[in-house]
Amino acid sequence: MLKEVIVVEGKSDIQRIHQAIEADCIATEGFTLRKGVIDQIRVAYEKRGIIILTDPDTAGERIRRVLTKKFPNAQHAFVPRDEAYANDDIGIEQASPKSILKALSVLHTESLVSSDEFTMGDLVKHGLSGFPNSADKRAAVGAILGIGYGNGKQFLYRLNHYGISRDEFEQAVSML
Repeated sequence: MLKEVIVVEGKSDIQRIHQAIEADCIATEGFTLRKGVIDQIRVAYEKRGIIILTDPDTAGERIRRVLTKKFPNAQHAFVPRDEAYANDDIGIEQASPKSILKALSVLHTESLVSSDEFTMGDLVKHGLSGFPNSADKRAAVGAILGIGYGNGKQFLYRLNHYGISRDEFEQAVSML
């Protein structure tokens, strides 16, 4: 049984999580984030810790940002977009149990303070920004590092706020 409580978006996500691991889960039930749900997440956060595992889409990222502001020491797990896509839908409920376990094995806590280790120049130098295939490369490097997909600005933010070292970054890029 996982110590932390996994926060996902919906009941179908919870069913898929349970196929991968024995864990308690809380569903946000979408972006509305009702007070009762926030209260439930707060109790879990204070007593056991939480892992935010939202869908790798725009709505999931918005929910993640809101939850991160409310629960700054939450851990984050990311299922890569290409591993969460099936039947013309994207979401945790589409991910395989193996992909979920892999995401939960690489957790990050967002730091409020940027490391300033990486610049947009690093992304351009490695073809992660400014090129036709940059989005695909960011997705691949994000999957390797366990920080998920993001546009250039989001990706740079995650590199600098999720404790990624220069060595980890260089190794991930070299795997492309």
